[in-house]
Amino acid sequence: MKNRILIALIAFQFFGCAELQKVVNQLPNQEVLTQEQIGNGLRQALDNGIKNQVSKLTATDGFYKNELVKILLPSELQEVDKGLRKIGLGSLADKGLLLLNRAAEDAVKTATPIFIDAVKNITFNDAKNILLGEQNAATSYLQNATSTSLYKSFSPVIKKSFDKVGADKVWTDLINKYNKIPFVNKVNPDLTDYVTAQTLKGVFTMIELEERGIREKVGLRNTSLLRKVFALQD
Repeated sequence: MKNRILIALIAFQFFGCAELQKVVNQLPNQEVLTQEQIGNGLRQALDNGIKNQVSKLTATDGFYKNELVKILLPSELQEVDKGLRKIGLGSLADKGLLLLNRAAEDAVKTATPIFIDAVKNITFNDAKNILLGEQNAATSYLQNATSTSLYKSFSPVIKKSFDKVGADKVWTDLINKYNKIPFVNKVNPDLTDYVTAQTLKGVFTMIELEERGIREKVGLRNTSLLRKVFALQD
């Protein structure tokens, strides 16, 4: 069995689509997978990542209580946090951190249509490269295909969310209080850009988590097509 799989993988790497199909057809006891099946299997894997992982991020505390993706303060504001806690304003610092994560949870709700378009557009060559690639190859494909669109979609939502939940006011108050502490360096970071970038990072972290699970654990391949396609890389 392992020899047959090895032959199939070599065929993926060195032959074109027509030649690949001929080689696969000649493998003894090997169920033939069409180009369409292989592409659909990879689409299912990415759909699982979106459905099972990204959707979790849109829930209340989807970012805030998930240590894998929780948005922490940028380095220039970490001193703000420490300084406020030293003078008894820890609750204000906590609220500011919570609101950053709430904005991210809001923004991710706009991601699904962008992901769906990218998944639909996977070509057979994309699927071949993903199947034979690294453990995060599908995630990398999606990241390359969607990052620009997601940033453009997330940024205004995060800015609007800051306005809606009062984050701008909280952070202005928080930073102004910090800047009044004697002998500190004054700070004024672009929080919208920072939270947008961190939101993108969190989204792809969760998709990669699902992809690695499907590649490594047969039990997570929840359709017959997923099992057949990913058997080629086992």
